[in-house]
Amino acid sequence: MSATRPFVEAQSPHVMNTYGRLPIALSHGQGCRVWDVNGKCYLDALGGIAVNTLGHNHPRLVPALQDQISKIIHSCNYYHVPNQEVLAKKLVELSGMSNVFFCSTGLEANEAALKLARKFGHDKGIERPEIVVYEKAFHGRSIATLSATGNPKVQAGFGPLVEGFIRVPLNNIEALKAATANNPNVVAVFFEAIQGEGGINPMHLDYLREVRALCDERDWLMMVDEVQCGMGRTGKWFAHQWAGIVPDVMPLAKGLGSGVPVGAVVAGPKAANIFQPGNHGTTFGGNPLAMRAGVETIRIMEEDGLLANAEKVGRHLSDALKQALAAELATGAVKEIRGQGLMIGVDLSKPCGALVQQCADHGLLISVTADTVIRLVPPLIITEAEADEVVRLLAPLVKQLLQAA
Repeated sequence: MSATRPFVEAQSPHVMNTYGRLPIALSHGQGCRVWDVNGKCYLDALGGIAVNTLGHNHPRLVPALQDQISKIIHSCNYYHVPNQEVLAKKLVELSGMSNVFFCSTGLEANEAALKLARKFGHDKGIERPEIVVYEKAFHGRSIATLSATGNPKVQAGFGPLVEGFIRVPLNNIEALKAATANNPNVVAVFFEAIQGEGGINPMHLDYLREVRALCDERDWLMMVDEVQCGMGRTGKWFAHQWAGIVPDVMPLAKGLGSGVPVGAVVAGPKAANIFQPGNHGTTFGGNPLAMRAGVETIRIMEEDGLLANAEKVGRHLSDALKQALAAELATGAVKEIRGQGLMIGVDLSKPCGALVQQCADHGLLISVTADTVIRLVPPLIITEAEADEVVRLLAPLVKQLLQAA
């Protein structure tokens, strides 16, 4: 650190202590790299947890947002917001669904989906609707989404939880059938196409098709949480599209605004008209700045072929990790490298939370989920050369961790 630029300690004594933060404060970014307030550079393999779709300081997104800020940032939903219709029409086109409700976060989108399911049941005369959810799921931290989440650690201390959920294991259609047998109160099945916080656990494509068929047979809503795995991250717009199915309800957020808070609930014909005026709402959702961010994010993704890039570079990154950690995979020290596109989990045989700080010390931003899983969800603009750099930085630290007593 130069004499003209003193070290700045990263601390926030007046901010509520709700995060296990690293001693880092980021200052600015460019592409897939960010710099902290002390000038240290990091390769960003976390993307704000699958949020910064277009990386940082994108040369076409930033001017568009500056233009919008100079016009109008927010108007309430008493009035039409033209870009709501533009973005909704695009999401309908990309999903093959019917209409969209806009909010600001994934939690809000998932909460709205749960309300949709309950009203769907009440409209059918079901007094106490029940929703199937999954082990290891994560849908948010409000009381309802926390109750739908399958992680006792994050639920601890917040009981009583909301009733009306039936929990089942992943990728087991017989378990789903058994858990719902002779239960007339079931109204929906709700799950992530690829679990994020739960450890990058994909739903198998055959299982997705089986659930779709079961929902059709029993008149349930199929609700697919694409908050983390959607918006091109797997190489298709939405991860469930690899199975060739269409859900009835699809919550979105994270990558939809490339850093500006945008959430959405996309509904198919069965769910499109459940909400009527007064049933649901939001103050900030769908405001002009958020909608411009969503419109421009999708436009740039299409113009720059970022779905193809996610699939190509994701495969390259996954293959490079498997090659670099081949010995550890062979011994079981690395249990599995899984995921799809640019949503990759490296599952180790021991807890690896210490890697988050160690990687940052070496100029790489990652996260760890489910205690043992390294999560890589970089911006969709990442190049193969940058993916190789991720492996060069990460693999030696993984080996070192696994070799330690």
